[in-house]
Amino acid sequence: MPELAIADRVEVLVLVDNVTDFLSSSPAGVEGELSRFWRRGARLQAGHLLCCAAHGFSCVVTAWSGEASRTLLFDAGPDGAVLRDNAARLGFDMGSVDAVFLSHGHWDHSGGMVMALDLIHESNGGNPVATFMHPGMYRSRAMKAPDGSMRPFDDVPTPGTLEQHGARVIHSTEPQVILDDLFFVSGEIPRITSFEVGMPGQYRRTEDDASWEPDALLMDERFVAVRVKGKGSFVFTACSHAGVVNVLTHAQTSIPGELHGVIGGLHLAGSTERLIPETVAAMRGFGLRVIAPAHCTGWRAVGALATAFGDAVAPSAVGKTYRL
Repeated sequence: MPELAIADRVEVLVLVDNVTDFLSSSPAGVEGELSRFWRRGARLQAGHLLCCAAHGFSCVVTAWSGEASRTLLFDAGPDGAVLRDNAARLGFDMGSVDAVFLSHGHWDHSGGMVMALDLIHESNGGNPVATFMHPGMYRSRAMKAPDGSMRPFDDVPTPGTLEQHGARVIHSTEPQVILDDLFFVSGEIPRITSFEVGMPGQYRRTEDDASWEPDALLMDERFVAVRVKGKGSFVFTACSHAGVVNVLTHAQTSIPGELHGVIGGLHLAGSTERLIPETVAAMRGFGLRVIAPAHCTGWRAVGALATAFGDAVAPSAVGKTYRL
């Protein structure tokens, strides 16, 4: 596998997140939605001009090498209309996306995939869009209710559906370096910590589709990383069902140099809130200078991270831009 190239600079624009927050202050290198709104020449502050939050995550990552740039759409949020409207309101050209990556097989990250592909395909002259998928993410999933019944999730669009909307689907369980070697796509994430337990209570259909089987580990989850000149590697982890400590550990062993930061859902809400103390303690060992908790992290975990890491914590919100 080629070595991951070092980008001169990287910009991350959050298209979909659970939270909208343009009032909180941001550290240097992070711009909120409202600042971007005025900078782009807006003359009226109104609800129909600003982004909408939704339960899910999507961001676009642009990496520059000299004057050339490559852009990856990382997940697509839960709903195509939200993704479409937020991209338009942020002034982001979906036609500039060079490839799409789906981090794992959950509806809150895949629900906007078809719309995303349509927007890209319509704006890029009809060229096929490289779309990176794990082959295990298509099986139907559900959470088991206390009464034993299954509460099903919406399925990930099939490869055939994605291809009908302009995708060139690329399946892999192994690590890859893509887009002029500027983006690292992980393989399956080793589970090495004793306390990160995945998603207890999740089930998936068996291969013969006859019944359900436990699927707490969600082995189709993967992360993306970039290397930034003079800083180190920045990791994108959409939900951290593998556990963010497992994610960061695998990134550290897979990519040369130091880790600089992480953005994404850390899944420390609900039944996993009990993991907050151990997670925060273990994250101290990575020396992160940017921590951008998003989506499913939960307010208790965000508070604990802010207490532990201070100004390194810059919580994600829809419309936020991180310049690395």
